[in-house]
Amino acid sequence: MTEPQTLLPFALPDVGEEEIAEVVDTLRSGWLTTGPKTKRFEQAFAEFLGDATLEAVAVNSATAGLHLALEAAGIGPGDEVITTTHTFTASAEVIRYLGADPVLVDIEEHSLCIDPREIEKHITARTKAIIPVHFGGRSADMTSILAIAKRHGLKVIEDAAHALPCTHRGEMIGTLASDATVFSFYANKTMTTGEGGMLVTRDAALAKRARTMRLHGIDRDAFARFNSKVPAWRYDIVAPGFKYNMTDIAAAIGLVQLKRVRDMQQRRAEIARQFDAAFASMNVGRPPQAENGDVHSWHLYPILVPQGVDRDRFIDRMFEQGIGMSVHYIPLHQQSYWRESCKLDAKDFPVSQSVYERTASLPIYTRMSDADVARVVAAVRNALETA
Repeated sequence: MTEPQTLLPFALPDVGEEEIAEVVDTLRSGWLTTGPKTKRFEQAFAEFLGDATLEAVAVNSATAGLHLALEAAGIGPGDEVITTTHTFTASAEVIRYLGADPVLVDIEEHSLCIDPREIEKHITARTKAIIPVHFGGRSADMTSILAIAKRHGLKVIEDAAHALPCTHRGEMIGTLASDATVFSFYANKTMTTGEGGMLVTRDAALAKRARTMRLHGIDRDAFARFNSKVPAWRYDIVAPGFKYNMTDIAAAIGLVQLKRVRDMQQRRAEIARQFDAAFASMNVGRPPQAENGDVHSWHLYPILVPQGVDRDRFIDRMFEQGIGMSVHYIPLHQQSYWRESCKLDAKDFPVSQSVYERTASLPIYTRMSDADVARVVAAVRNALETA
């Protein structure tokens, strides 16, 4: 009987001694929740994006950031917000939080990102915003999307959970003409704070509202109140807010990760190059590349198995060889809540449905060695032969 191979996980965070030391410093500081390190992290993040006009608001998840951005943009009951079916549920559920209706549209085959032509076809008098999703680390066609939004007077909130660092036509995602952009720092992302996210915007009113609503609708944050040298116990509740603040413990990790994020992106890009070279001679669909000269964050490396190969059996064969796998995504039109509540049919999303039926995401993260990459390639070759 063949011994099972040691599992190469689908994803692992890249956390080192410097991150650990920064967290220990936070624990010893006596300030664990939103405080000085969160403020430093917000400032450092805006500086990293390279635009002095940006404001950054740290939150406890990208989901929270998307919710806050939509709320601050005035989205409410009766409104429609267009996003893609080919995404994680968070992109759409935040629309429901506000009593608005998500309108799901298909993706482009060449980018796997939301199709601008489908956006335009689905705009109605109720449409108030667009949430484009930058899939896998490649930017959506923001030039077209922003032009559509301008023509129709729509807000644009970018779901950039996969997109750090990433560029569109040479400009960093987060610095475009959108109303807000939201990044994720979940454990498997290109940088992590364990759980966390960042909302960035040039709109001072939107940023102010997001800061207020991220902590119960209080008009002053806890750090400002408790760090005051004079009695400052009074505060006012100006709205029924949420509990979405980032802790200083998470921000401590983020401060170090942010310094490393470009090096980590380069390692991911190198792994992607090795995969590309290996799969060029196999009948495997490789993931979309960035536009010429643009940066791809390589959060994901999804392949398309050949026609006639059973995708599920292929994934089983990969796991049997000790390779962690995932699927990005089981589209929302396949999920029971969205399918039933929005009356969705797979035939209305032919590109997403076709991609879903054949896609399988390979491990790609900075702690992978070249030997790990070679092991994944060998496993793919074997799985294709036996699936």
